[in-house]
Amino acid sequence: MSKSINTQSTLRSGGALLALAAILLVSPVSESVAQPGGTVQERAAASTNSELAQRHYRRANTYNNLERYDEALEEYRLAVAADPNLADAYRNLANIYLSQDRLEEAIPMLARFIDLQQEASTPLTASLKTIGELLRRSERYDEAIDYDVRAIRADPRDDSQVHLMGNLYDSAGHVDKAIRIYQAATEMMPDNAFMNRTLGRLYEREGRLEDALTEYRKAATTDLDSQFYRELVQNLETRIDQQMQGQG
Repeated sequence: MSKSINTQSTLRSGGALLALAAILLVSPVSESVAQPGGTVQERAAASTNSELAQRHYRRANTYNNLERYDEALEEYRLAVAADPNLADAYRNLANIYLSQDRLEEAIPMLARFIDLQQEASTPLTASLKTIGELLRRSERYDEAIDYDVRAIRADPRDDSQVHLMGNLYDSAGHVDKAIRIYQAATEMMPDNAFMNRTLGRLYEREGRLEDALTEYRKAATTDLDSQFYRELVQNLETRIDQQMQGQG
């Protein structure tokens, strides 16, 4: 059986990063809020740092809009040095690094931006997709998988990203991670029979026949008009029965 997984569609690889990076645009200035509590001196210091961070951030945005990227990078760095929780500055740093093809430098900026997010948003979804792709390109698969699973949960309509991720992990010899990708996909896309079929194929190839049969049955139930899925169920049921008889 072929090592790669059949797919219905694929993502563009080279242009995907820039397309996603386009969402990571300079955002309106956000006001950092000092944490309540602490001494008067601590609150005053926090307020001063926040104000300093905002000044650098606004200046960086101006340089960024003028396409003076080296100066923008320096101001964004000063902004996060003054306020390590200024999420938008990390996002804009990542955006510039991506536009300059400085991919390894973009990764920690994206990771920090993601860590600071409390709610779902379009920039968060774009960042999850982008950092997963960057890490996979660098063959840092153990780091990439968690971001990829989160990206699927953040955008369950993007089935093409699932096949791209799953194929890459499988081709790289990480079938366990390919299985995790399709497990997340079947959870988030319960009406997509092809996801169940593909997960079933992976299970069958790994000798997990009962798990494969469960997925094939789900696919056949979801797509009642598919003779192909019904035959998958029938063929695997026959195979399992033959194995049980051989052991008897």
